[in-house]
Amino acid sequence: MKKYLFSALAIACSAAAFAQQENLSNSTKPIHAEEPPVDGYFVQSDIENRKVIPYATIRQTDVAYKKRVWREIDLREKMNKAFASPKSRLIDIIIDAVMKGELRAYDPTPTENDPNGDSFKNVLPPDQVMARFGGDSVLVEEFNENNEVIASHYEARAFSGENVIKFRIKEDWIFDKQRSVFEPRIVGIAPLITPQIPGMDSNVGMVPAETGGGAANFDPFDPFAVQPEQNQAANAPSNVPVPTVNTGLFNPQVDPTPAFWIYFPEARHILVNKEVVNRSNDATGLSYDDIFVKRMFASYIVKESNPEDLRIKDYIADGKERLYESERIKKSLMDYEQDLWSY
Repeated sequence: MKKYLFSALAIACSAAAFAQQENLSNSTKPIHAEEPPVDGYFVQSDIENRKVIPYATIRQTDVAYKKRVWREIDLREKMNKAFASPKSRLIDIIIDAVMKGELRAYDPTPTENDPNGDSFKNVLPPDQVMARFGGDSVLVEEFNENNEVIASHYEARAFSGENVIKFRIKEDWIFDKQRSVFEPRIVGIAPLITPQIPGMDSNVGMVPAETGGGAANFDPFDPFAVQPEQNQAANAPSNVPVPTVNTGLFNPQVDPTPAFWIYFPEARHILVNKEVVNRSNDATGLSYDDIFVKRMFASYIVKESNPEDLRIKDYIADGKERLYESERIKKSLMDYEQDLWSY
């Protein structure tokens, strides 16, 4: 009997020893060529093995209030810098998943069955996804010693996500009376691109840096940007004449538009395994799914659901007033939640 007992204990101890991770801090064994060393002192595998935590089920009869809003995330803001980190850039993750067939992209072009282009009606093929960013191939010419073109061929263009600095989010704010919870749920995410108009200089509408510090950071394609001439006129001394702006120049206002839409419930299964770079701590273990579900980003509202289907910029011309309107909509949502309860 004792012999069987000792055998069982020996087997259990050996199994536990094999199950434990090797102590990388005190490793003395030589590493074989086919087994590269671990980059660090522990194997970080929790992100790769994570699964999506499903939302609570919502029944239509339990929805007492619902409000749809569209908001934009500007990656140039300090709180959103992680989205543009070269180590884990959000647009690179999305493009890679789309090109591998792990994620579907939806066409943002308004059609008869999708008037706004954001209802996930029409699937966008992967080859057309790259065309939205300027094409997936480039013509390369070959020259001889006399600098004459002797041949040409097409080469695949490497995609760079540095040009994508904004994302648009479509979400619903829902009050579930069954659970007594008022929460936002993201429906879709779209990277924004600025359409390139032939013959238009990319610097058209830009004010030189010499005109002032505020004008140097002015973005003519930002619908919420404050016009530089307003700041210049307000800050100029009374005895210094303000230079006039030549109204005859071609100064179009081109709004950033969605390149494609991603259905967020589908994207969660990809984003949950992608770690977000944290400036303060490398061991936070936050994924992009955590960032979106926990609302760890800065944004401003550009539209709320209304009978006329108007955007904020459609009824407010001034950029500063649009920001005030965005904050007013945010406050109205928070006030609704506070008004639900009495203390």
